[in-house]
Amino acid sequence: MTAESTETAALRERVRALMPRAKEDLTELVAMRSVADPRQFPPEECAKTADFLVRAFTEAGLKDMRRVTTPDGTDAVVGHAPGPEGAPTVLLYCHYDVQPPLDDAAWRTPPFELTERDGRWYGRGAADCKGNIAMHLTALRALGGPEGRGFPVHLKFVAEGSEEQGTAGLEKLVPLQPDLFAADALLICDTGNFALGLPTATTSLRGLTNVMVTVSTLKGEMHSGMFGGPAPDALAALVRMLDGLRDEHGNTAVKGLAGDGTWQGVDYPAEQFRADAGVLDGVSLVGTGSVADELWARPAVTVLGIDCPPVVGSSAAVQAKVRARVSLRVPPGIDADDALRALTDHLTSTAPWGARVEVEPESAGQPFRARTDGPAYRALATAFREAYGKDVVRAGQGGSIPLCNVLAAHFPDAEIALVGVEEPGCLIHAPNESVDPSEIEHMALTEALFLSRYATPL
Repeated sequence: MTAESTETAALRERVRALMPRAKEDLTELVAMRSVADPRQFPPEECAKTADFLVRAFTEAGLKDMRRVTTPDGTDAVVGHAPGPEGAPTVLLYCHYDVQPPLDDAAWRTPPFELTERDGRWYGRGAADCKGNIAMHLTALRALGGPEGRGFPVHLKFVAEGSEEQGTAGLEKLVPLQPDLFAADALLICDTGNFALGLPTATTSLRGLTNVMVTVSTLKGEMHSGMFGGPAPDALAALVRMLDGLRDEHGNTAVKGLAGDGTWQGVDYPAEQFRADAGVLDGVSLVGTGSVADELWARPAVTVLGIDCPPVVGSSAAVQAKVRARVSLRVPPGIDADDALRALTDHLTSTAPWGARVEVEPESAGQPFRARTDGPAYRALATAFREAYGKDVVRAGQGGSIPLCNVLAAHFPDAEIALVGVEEPGCLIHAPNESVDPSEIEHMALTEALFLSRYATPL
């Protein structure tokens, strides 16, 4: 047995022995209703969670753990630990706020009580992102901890307190206090494996632009019996405009946006996607590319909502003014500002009957592509292979994490890796969120091995 395999075996055993502690951590974390929206839950719940992180990560060996108020008024939790002279610096990221539970009646277990069922641990935030907090704690305890072994690299730690609200508190903190974030490698632990047990690095994130489109055709609603026919119907005009955002195959067809990108990483089998997305029997997937192409390499338009009379209570009237909220996800290679202009021009130019159209930008974020040719990614690939016994694959993510673009802009030489415990079975953001404890265990071992391998590259 080589010295390297002996070290790996010892770390694996320490991580395994720490898993009961990880469950205790997660039990306490899930019980804290840290939804960063005072309209829904008391702010004290977030404060309690932040204080837990200060205590727990101090016990795990980090120094100067404290709360830092961000520009949106929420608290980030930060800390650090010195490593050997000349060692690289690694930032560990997570967030401690969670989504609201949504429909309590849809939960099979209490949303704020960690509950084991069929080998998984259920509860709001069990995966996103408190499972990643438990993973960080387990890795640090296995690798260094309070016994004084220390860490093989310089460490920085940042836990965000309002990620799920999208209020950009942490993004705005980066230029104000860059010393909290500066590192050679940044582990953004708010994603997960493409499939349970398949080691995955997320290397691509789609950007986003949302607009509100208002269509007006009449001075006011008119009786459909007396005026319907020649009177231009604003709702009918809007429906035609929205339908024009996709072609007959379901491909996004916004004029001026390339829609032929291809994904070079892991494949996403159509049947697996159908199951993951809950597509009904007999309903086809849309688009002419592969699932991976459509999700990670091509723009995707979604109608998020329409303001018009509801069916119940509607009257026999031709509609005068309606509006819709439209979202456009854009892959790396397409600028989000260019996408906004293209979407605006498309909606305006396709309005029928001379209908008046107002397009109001709502939000935007650039896509992200990780640089994967540096020593941190090589060390991460080695760590994944040792921990899982499988080579790492690269996947994209259809969602957006604006913090990655902010970090990349301020620290262009840093390597940014998106990893975590949130595999598809976790149902993050939905009722019955859960985490598979084997992912916490394997990812904790991966993180501990990464920090060792990155400190002493092969």
